[in-house]
Amino acid sequence: MTAADLPAVLAVAGVVHPAYPEDEAVFAERLRLFPAGCLALAGPGGLLGYVVSHPWRLGQPPALNSLLGGILADAASYYIHDLALLPDARGSGAAGRVVDRLVAFARSEGLASISLVAVNASLGFWQRHGFRVAHDAALAEKLGSYDDAARYMVRDLTS
Repeated sequence: MTAADLPAVLAVAGVVHPAYPEDEAVFAERLRLFPAGCLALAGPGGLLGYVVSHPWRLGQPPALNSLLGGILADAASYYIHDLALLPDARGSGAAGRVVDRLVAFARSEGLASISLVAVNASLGFWQRHGFRVAHDAALAEKLGSYDDAARYMVRDLTS
């Protein structure tokens, strides 16, 4: 992903996550802070999807539509901020390939886990890729910035 992709990223986000709007500044900051974790899926007609991810602290997902300020030096988990595919790209296996790529990258960085907040009825997809729901009452406020169905999930990479 490059800065030139941000308008298309926002357009995809608007289609895939209309209930979870985020400012362009959020995507721009993630791209600036950790470009290796920002990927775009291009198709013949333009952007079909994207992923935004970065190292972060386990159990402390950033609130929706919030700036990070920087990548934490003590990050032990790889956080998937957003994985979004337009309907035309779904069922192609692209999402699974992205997850595999992120897992390999996180392992190469020596991170112990991958974490995310599952929304849009994506719980089953993430469970099929080895993630489990992490129940923690302390996360209720942050997850509330999404909705009542949002779930914090973790995949252990140490085994």
